[in-house]
Amino acid sequence: MTRISIERLQEIAAAALERAGASAAMARITAAALVNAEAQGLASHGLSRVAQYAGHLRHGRVSGNAVPRILREKAAVCLVDAAEGLAFPACAMAVTEAIARAHSCGVAYAGVTRSHHFGVAAYHLQPVAAAGMLGLAFSNSPAAMPAWGGHRPLFGTNPIAAVFPRKDQPPLTIDLSLSEVARGKLMVAAKDGKAIPAGWALDKAGNPTTDPQAGLAGMMLPAGGVKGAMLALVVELLCCALTGAAFGFEADSFFAESGNRPHIGQAFLVIDPGALAGQAVFAERMETLVAAMLVDPEVRLPGYRRLELERRAQAEGIEVSAALLEELETLGSAD
Repeated sequence: MTRISIERLQEIAAAALERAGASAAMARITAAALVNAEAQGLASHGLSRVAQYAGHLRHGRVSGNAVPRILREKAAVCLVDAAEGLAFPACAMAVTEAIARAHSCGVAYAGVTRSHHFGVAAYHLQPVAAAGMLGLAFSNSPAAMPAWGGHRPLFGTNPIAAVFPRKDQPPLTIDLSLSEVARGKLMVAAKDGKAIPAGWALDKAGNPTTDPQAGLAGMMLPAGGVKGAMLALVVELLCCALTGAAFGFEADSFFAESGNRPHIGQAFLVIDPGALAGQAVFAERMETLVAAMLVDPEVRLPGYRRLELERRAQAEGIEVSAALLEELETLGSAD
């Protein structure tokens, strides 16, 4: 293992993406997001995704020259076209618009269409918390879970994230996939040649499996059974029916270099607490609940472990395996 600074890893990841066909701006914003995930201990959505994105760029599943733009807007609502590019520039535009519109209207909803994998859902909400607002983020993804009672992949794992700012403290950050685990964990296990726990996935025939490759070719299990499946349906509708994006079953797997341009959707809801009970009341209510949670010493505030890992990474760098570092440097080097 080699310990490398965040800044240097961003340069290496950006070079790999740009070499694969991404514009400099797209490569830079995407690399920053992936390295942030790695810094927070989320390897399944971190540097392991660079090769995947690069493969999509090389095989035409993503437009490297895409520039996002606002397609439609009306007061507190807007729709951003990712233009078939990597998701991060479009999501940044959507979140910026949602914050500005929430300042004016008290609440705002920004959708993204014709998009791609958007990484760690909570990452996009960091500017929302910095603005003193509440935020929710949603994305659908290529089909990986059956509808409840079904026997074929239909819904994506469809992550949901929420952020709630605190006064003079880091925000509470909730981030979860609606499958039992994020599909990226199977990708990492497959790459490492490790088995996965029972209860994570089914194979193509619908049988439980501990083989990550069989799970990737088969189906993920929803978190909480029918409840997780219903929430996945809600996310599909929020991200696709409202934005015109592709449903999960219409998008080819992210885990294959060749395939269609996924055209999936994202959505961001931002609320200004000052428009309701007011900032002071909101802050007091937040701290009352946090204090009640922390009466039990075993309780850990959501998102705080990630932030501690990120602080450590900022000070000490990130440990990267020799194999992964070689892969990234090879992707970014000239022929």
